[in-house]
Amino acid sequence: MTSRIRPREIWGIEVDATMAQGAESRGIRVFVANLNTPFPVGSAVADVVLSNQVIEHLQDTDLFMAEIWRILKPGGYAIICTENLASWHNIFALLLGWQPFALTNISSKTMGVGNPLALHHLEAAPIAWMQHLRVLAHRGLVHLSTLHGFTVEAVRGAGYYPLPRRLSTGMAKLDPRHAAFLALKLRKPLR
Repeated sequence: MTSRIRPREIWGIEVDATMAQGAESRGIRVFVANLNTPFPVGSAVADVVLSNQVIEHLQDTDLFMAEIWRILKPGGYAIICTENLASWHNIFALLLGWQPFALTNISSKTMGVGNPLALHHLEAAPIAWMQHLRVLAHRGLVHLSTLHGFTVEAVRGAGYYPLPRRLSTGMAKLDPRHAAFLALKLRKPLR
């Protein structure tokens, strides 16, 4: 995933109008829309689609993946980044009978539901569209991608909690299946 891309034009889809204005002020063409509906752009118009920390918030992951496929040109790439349900810190939380860290922001009442060590434990709840509806593990994300016709060209991990950053980075490279975050490089075949 070390390729450098120099885009001629950057488009974004954002649910929050205020966030969209901020992106537009930086030269990004933004469509205000909900990603649980068809994307408001034509077919085969994008060379690259980047989705960072989005899929876990969506009600319809099949529609999301199908829409990425639809808007990508043949041979185009999608980079999907998300939290990893199979990260060691989530596994240990489950062993303790706690809610996995990646699924503690599921309530409109408070953050950190069911996990006293959650980062934002008992803080104000997120806006409804910011709540996690599902979190995928490595195999689930790869399988979902191939079900939608993508070729998985690379899988990378980031973060390996609670290890210190230097050790965490090395461990995530050795074992992305249990890293805190996953990044998949997907390709839409030419045909």
